[in-house]
Amino acid sequence: MSQITIQCRLVASESSRHQLWKLMADLNTPLINELLHQVNQHPEFETWRQKGKHPNSVVKELCQPLRTDPRFIGQPGRFYTSAIALVNYIYKSWFALMKRSQFQLECKIRWLEMLNSDVELVKSSGVSLDSLRIKAAEILTKLVILDNADTQSTNGKKAKKPKKAQNSDSNSLSKNLFESYFKTENNLTRCAISYLLKNGCKISEKEEDPKKFAQRRRKVEIQIERLREQLETRIPKGRDLTDTKWLATLFTATHNVPTNEAEAKSWQDSLLRQSSKVPFPVAYETNEDMTWFKNQFGRICVKLSGLSEHTFQVYCDSRQLHWFQRFLEDQQIKKNSKNQHSSSLFTLRSGRIAWQEEERKGDPWKANHLTLYCSVDTRLWTTEGTNQVREEKAEEITKTITNTKAKGNLNEKQQAHIKRKNSTLDRINNPFPRPTKPLYKGQSHILVGVSLGLEKPATVAIVDGTTGKALTYRSIRQLLGDNYKLLNRQRQQKHSLSHQSQVAQTLAAPNQFGESELGEYIDRLIAQEIVAIAQTYSAGSIVLPNLDNMREQVQSEVQAKAEQKSDLIEVQKKYAKQYRVSVHQWSYGRLIANIHSSAAKAGIVIEESKQPIRGSPQEKAKELAIAAYHCRKIN
Repeated sequence: MSQITIQCRLVASESSRHQLWKLMADLNTPLINELLHQVNQHPEFETWRQKGKHPNSVVKELCQPLRTDPRFIGQPGRFYTSAIALVNYIYKSWFALMKRSQFQLECKIRWLEMLNSDVELVKSSGVSLDSLRIKAAEILTKLVILDNADTQSTNGKKAKKPKKAQNSDSNSLSKNLFESYFKTENNLTRCAISYLLKNGCKISEKEEDPKKFAQRRRKVEIQIERLREQLETRIPKGRDLTDTKWLATLFTATHNVPTNEAEAKSWQDSLLRQSSKVPFPVAYETNEDMTWFKNQFGRICVKLSGLSEHTFQVYCDSRQLHWFQRFLEDQQIKKNSKNQHSSSLFTLRSGRIAWQEEERKGDPWKANHLTLYCSVDTRLWTTEGTNQVREEKAEEITKTITNTKAKGNLNEKQQAHIKRKNSTLDRINNPFPRPTKPLYKGQSHILVGVSLGLEKPATVAIVDGTTGKALTYRSIRQLLGDNYKLLNRQRQQKHSLSHQSQVAQTLAAPNQFGESELGEYIDRLIAQEIVAIAQTYSAGSIVLPNLDNMREQVQSEVQAKAEQKSDLIEVQKKYAKQYRVSVHQWSYGRLIANIHSSAAKAGIVIEESKQPIRGSPQEKAKELAIAAYHCRKIN
């Protein structure tokens, strides 16, 4: 993606801020809460949960009668549209998450059914443990031969596998073993496959420890219980700005005795949940919903659709000022040319206004400040990038016109549609004046793999995909250089905040301690250096790990450290706890967002791949890049 998000603070008169707060807090947020409630009460809700998605039109249909409801009337049209879009986005994400959790639950249940001790497998198969191992070895040999044959036929020639490809081989074998288990009806074969899977696709010569196996099985049972709990309880609940629900729960909890542990837990969760004290944001999805101009003091200001009587002054960092100047220039050029330019080539794509919570006292529209988030397409900053976007849009419009004409016997509405499209086509061919800057052109076979970890937040490997060899590596110390000391300072701050929070919890005192922006500053430094390295080696893309299995990654790293410390389980657990506290977890999502932003500005493509669980940070980064390269070739 070439789009990034910038932000500024909006400053306005007290009356304007008060009016906007009332619209957002008293009307728009309650509307969103009501829509969220009506969706989860819909007769088709369970069907949507099973499918992992819902029809977008349903939220619009639910909102239509609410427009005339006395609780929600009096909002600008843009606010209703924003509420519909936000509820759709929330449930789209939630349904996708529930579908993934449901899939994980089903996989865990199947795995629990297969996960039996050696004693149970011997009893079920009716053969000795040695015979079971012989059968497992036969199955493993057959699968390895088949896997090698598939690899050779795919590559067209026999390729020598790199030594570090053991993780991907193990994953492939595990997948094939799972498929074979459910395809066969032979009990001995199933027991042998179960034996292989629980031993990491290997034949174990060691005698199984019953206690360790019981702990392993219990761990899977706990995971299943947690997934079931997630599926049952986590429904989007909206924002309670007035604390009405919290007070009602407090009254219920103090005047009643819970009927069971589940009810007591639900009361406790509701009372401990930290609800946002600011209203939901309002989205302006089209770039002409915002009108830019300069006031008498030369400061850039903006007026928002539906709030034209209110003026908001833009206060931003000097690093972002040029973007807002561009928004103003684009609109002025279009206006002066009497609409001979197209807004589809505006650098600004969309906007969103939101209140930022502050710890000051007083009226909320005075205590909190207003922020405008703007999505911009970095390609539209230059002539070369704009031409690239223009060609894409022209091709899309031409295709639409051709497909419409092919239908024949067009009615008046269709003819008007074609006329509008032709008009748009003419306007996008009228270019905006832009500075020139050559587009970045990297070599597609050179990739920058970035592995994430607990102790080392980011490690880089520059890889040649054609040979599978790493050209060079960069550790977190090399990425930060002289700024490496900031990493230790940030960890000390987080450790201190964690300690303060624990003390506050012990004293039943408020324990929400805000962090400094040092972590985000370090993320920007890391992201900028990764992009600089990519440019130095003319890399075609930067490969980032997806975060789906990040918790497993962190747990594996901690476990590996603990196992190196001692063979005793209790010692390992104690060390793992101390290690987590000393290192603390990094905000991987924030780091990835900064890399995305820096790469978009430079015009470098971002790819995603699954990060291996085992191996050093350098090996993980290398395998990440190689996996992305092979996936690209297959697709």
